[in-house]
Parts: sequence; structure tokens; C-alpha cells
Amino acid sequence: MIENKYKHKVKTAAELAELLGDPPRRRKIVMCHGTFDLVHPGHIRHLIYARSKGAKLVVGVTADEHVKKADHRPFVPDGLRAMNLAALETVDFVTIDPNATPIENILTIKPDYFVKGYEYQRGGLHPRTAEEKDAVESYGGEVIFTPGDIVYSSSAIIETGPPDLAVEKLMNLLEGEKRSFADLKAALQAVKGVKVHVVGDTIVDSLTVTSMIGASGKTPTLSVRYEGRRDYVGGAGIVAKHLEAAGADVTFTTVLGKDDLAEFVREDIGRSGIHLNAIVDETRPTINKNAIVAGGYRMLKIDTLDNRGISEQIAKKIVRGIKNTAVDAVVFSDFRHGIFNGESIPMLSAAIPDAVFKVADSQVASRWGNILDFRGFDLITPNEKEARFSLGDQDTVIRPLGTRLYEEARCKVLILKLGSRGSMTFREGGGELRTFFGLDSFADHVVDAVGSGDALLAYATLALKATGDEVVASVLGAMAAAVECEIDGNIPVTPDMVLKKIETYERRAGFQE
Repeated sequence: MIENKYKHKVKTAAELAELLGDPPRRRKIVMCHGTFDLVHPGHIRHLIYARSKGAKLVVGVTADEHVKKADHRPFVPDGLRAMNLAALETVDFVTIDPNATPIENILTIKPDYFVKGYEYQRGGLHPRTAEEKDAVESYGGEVIFTPGDIVYSSSAIIETGPPDLAVEKLMNLLEGEKRSFADLKAALQAVKGVKVHVVGDTIVDSLTVTSMIGASGKTPTLSVRYEGRRDYVGGAGIVAKHLEAAGADVTFTTVLGKDDLAEFVREDIGRSGIHLNAIVDETRPTINKNAIVAGGYRMLKIDTLDNRGISEQIAKKIVRGIKNTAVDAVVFSDFRHGIFNGESIPMLSAAIPDAVFKVADSQVASRWGNILDFRGFDLITPNEKEARFSLGDQDTVIRPLGTRLYEEARCKVLILKLGSRGSMTFREGGGELRTFFGLDSFADHVVDAVGSGDALLAYATLALKATGDEVVASVLGAMAAAVECEIDGNIPVTPDMVLKKIETYERRAGFQE
């Protein structure tokens, strides 16, 4: 790989201290430090100036966990930021700083000159800059400020039009975690035959197609011509269908009414080869969400549902189903339409056998619910809005927000869905194992993003259960979500579809057409 040509320039602070020796030195060592989220012309001018002051230039890069100055940052992970700098001729060495400030690295490397941008001295020294200056001067070094010039902002560039770095970030992750595209393909095979029990609310999504006739001149009443209606199994039902399409052996427990839509669900699920455990509640309808479309625009949505919590009798039937169905994993697909509530969740969670892999997804965009109701699960997959709702926090930037949710949920793995910005995975860290990592969206042409989270949930669940690998599970889930985004309608994603997407990115990673 091209990146291997520059790897020798990326060192730890301890390695650099041994390599460069202690001052006084005949050949001066210069050091800079920053985030360098996107290397722009201002950075280049700063680095060229710094390099002119000595024989060697060392650049410290802030580690991902300490980048908190803007939302969804860093945009570029630290390994890739370090490689971007290492590829520059003017830079001799790069070190990823695991500390919140550069002071410890300064005292370890002991550069002769520590170079800061001129903006850091305007209006007097910031207390943090003063601390850095004290550290440099403690061994006889000197702080230099670059001359005044145009100040560029990585944040402004990223927010104006973020570049597409999905391939580069993926390669950086796979290489850093010692994974490969072969591992992704192998996982697609490994998920086949995993036994999964999905428990959740079935929603029949309907599309009533019309054409505009006109509007009343006296009242705000639109007149449309009926042209047809299409029904689809959604909610927890489509999660079950994604899992089955991926090759899992699926049991689906849900609550249906006693009506025609319930029969539609039975027939549709039956054709999919899923084992359906439908519990009938004659007091409520089968959930239906009917979108009225005119001229390609959704004019109105009519929901037929009853969000009352299920009765204790029905909850006990679901509990028996969970206890008596031998599976490898249980997925709670919570749309807050009755099955999951304050009383039923503890009962249903307690029914899962200890050795079974536990997954929860709580989609509460317009209803009351909380992903933290599923504490202690192996995998949870909320989106940003659901994460903020669960913590009552609309202000914290994404990475610290996800870390806090991960800690409070006490789960093993958290995949935080970020829509068009991709996803971020949180896990137990330690040693060289990073505690979080991000992936950009792999969707090339978004046609319909509805259902992408369901596809991610299905493939991430199966891959994590089959391989125990958070990286592989996160990538496969993201690939499946991208495939779903490129399809019109919530259609089950097959392994062949995901394989095609993997191979596309494998070609791009190899700079092939």
C-alpha cells in the first residue's frame, strides 16, 4: 500500500525522545501540535515556517478522544490525520498524542523550538498556551509564534462541504484494527444459520397513490383521484425479514389484531420462511400507517393504531415464547406501540436466557420511549435523536454524548447511527484497543433512506454474534444500511447485495475503477 511508504515517520513520543536525544543539540528540533482535521493551506504555511527553524520537524496530533471543539468531530480519525501529515515532505516525524494537552509530549521529546500560530498570542497568552510555554522553557527550549497571515479553519471547511473520505476512513480503520476485506466477506458466510428471535411491534406501511384533481375554492380541501394502494410489512417485521434474508433462522413474535391486515402479515411473513408467533389481541387493530401520495409528494399520513401497553396476559405469552424458543440471539425491536412499556420491559428482558446474545433497538422518534430501558444488553443501536432524548441532552457534541450513553447503558457495544454522517461505535477499550471509532456512510446515491437502520441492526447483530468482532459487525451493518438507502422501499437486504457493496469499496481502496 502507498501508506506504508510513510509509516516509518509515525512514532510514539518515547521513540522520538530516544531517536532525537536530549538538548542541547547541534541540529535543532522543532515541534508543532494541533488537530489537523483537514490539512489546508494555512496548515502548510505554518509547517513550512516551523521547519525552516530547525533540522527536523515533529508534529503532534491530538488523539480522537480529546477532539471536542465541534460536533461530529474529528472528521478524519487520528491514524489518517497522522498519515496525511507524514506524507508531507516538510514533516520529518508525526506522533499521535494520547494526552489532553501536548505538555507531556513536550517534556518527553524536549524540542528546541515549539511553534504556535500567531493567533495564540493575540490579546495575551491563553492560560493553556502559557502552560505550554512554561513546559518548553523548563528545559531551556523556546516558543516561537508564526508571523501573522490568513487564518483558515478546518471546521469552516468541513461544515461548508465535507469531502468524501469514506474509503480512506475505512482503510484506516481496517488497517489499524488488523482487519481486511476478506474478513468482511468471511463474516457474510459466518452469519448464515444463526438462530434469532425477534420480538416487537409489526407495522403495516401503506402507500395510497393518488393524482391531484384540484382544490375547493371555499375550504382548504384538496381533491385527488385514487389510483391504487400498496402494503408492506414494516416495523419489527422488516427487521425479521432483513435477518432472514441475511441467512438467519428467524422466529418472530408480535401482537396482531383480528383483521384483514393481520392476515396480510401472516401471509407475507410466511412467504419469507420466518417462524411467526403471532399473538392476537382482539381489542386493538393491527398497526397501519398509510401515506397518501399525490404527484410524488406525501400529502398526509393516516395512522391506525392503539399505543396502550399490552395486557399482563399477553406479556406472559411473549415471556413464554422467549423462554421456550432456543436461539443464539434475541432482538427487541421497540417502536413503542404497546409491546414494550414500563411494566413489560423488565419481564421480557428477564425472560432471555443468560447465554443468549441480547440486542435492542428503540425507535422513538415521535413517541415516548428510552433506549436506556435496555441496560446491560450486548448491542444497542440508537440514532442521535434517541441518544439525546434518553440522556436529556441536546447540547453535547457527538463523541462525548455517545461515550456517556455507552457508560449509562452498560452495554457491550453501542452503534450510534448518525444518518448521512454514518455511524460511531463504542466498546470496551484497553491497551491498543480504541474505545470508539467512526464510519462514514457508504451510500453512493440515496434513493430512500427509510429502513436503513433496520438493515444495519440486522447485519450488525448477526456479524457480532457470529464473529464477536465489533469492527466487522459495524462495517457490515454500515454496508447493509447503504444498500438499503439505494433501494426504493424498505426491501430486505441480501448477502449478495452487501457483497457487491464490499467489492465496490475494495476496488476503490485499491485505486481501481
